[in-house]
Amino acid sequence: MTGFINVDKAAGVSSAREVAVVKRLTRTPCGHMGTLDPMASGVLPVAVGNAARLFDYFLGKRKRYIAEFTFGVLTDTLDTTGAVTASGGRIPSADEIRAALPRLTGEYDQFPPLYSAKSVGGERGYVLARRGEEFTLPPKRVSVGGFELLNEVTHGVFRFSVECGSGTYIRALARDLGKLLGTYAVMNALVRTQSGPFLLENSVKTQDLDCDNIAASLIPADSVLPHPAKVLSCGEEKKYLNGVPVNCGLAAGQYRIYRADGSFYGVGESDGTILKSRLKLC
Repeated sequence: MTGFINVDKAAGVSSAREVAVVKRLTRTPCGHMGTLDPMASGVLPVAVGNAARLFDYFLGKRKRYIAEFTFGVLTDTLDTTGAVTASGGRIPSADEIRAALPRLTGEYDQFPPLYSAKSVGGERGYVLARRGEEFTLPPKRVSVGGFELLNEVTHGVFRFSVECGSGTYIRALARDLGKLLGTYAVMNALVRTQSGPFLLENSVKTQDLDCDNIAASLIPADSVLPHPAKVLSCGEEKKYLNGVPVNCGLAAGQYRIYRADGSFYGVGESDGTILKSRLKLC
């Protein structure tokens, strides 16, 4: 099997656990594209089989979230699962929050949470943090395209929508917003509603999957690639499949490549004159 299962990850379980379910049902190597913290839920694209080779093609994908932030408190993990490190901060008004959001919209240098999968000297940050070791993580330039206050859930708890690029930590966004407002803030809930072409409304829960129905939830790898299609002629196919570039006359760029019989093969790249194979999937 080759393709994607658009999993609606359950809150309270790890991303790895959800991948393990898909792997067991498909009996095929699998991997997820973009970790969600255990407390978070929502879109977790799971690549099945050779679709995992497309990971680099999705590095620049945009993501959307619905998040809840609790103001007035700070924890070591930057969410409500961690130990409280500061409390008693003031609760800002909705107007104050709205006025601060543009300062965290666009590109800015964000310090990742210490409790993260970032590596420090070959070890994950969360491993070092759990051992109580002192360390720092360098800031990373992140892109926040949209940051909107939706409503106040209860006193001190506000719900937001966030659109951002890969590598953005929503927990860190809560911390940074609290700091801008002269107080503290942590993330207390998170739902990812979109990851590139994968949408929450088209996702499936692993608890609803079994060996009989999982094939029906498999999204073909070529259907989520944004590249134009190129169908090889019979003459081109023999050369191309043997690694020989073929004359194409296609505009420079990447293409979804199909065999002469219409079956999907992989990704090719044209320089404007010749077409070369870049990735074989099927």
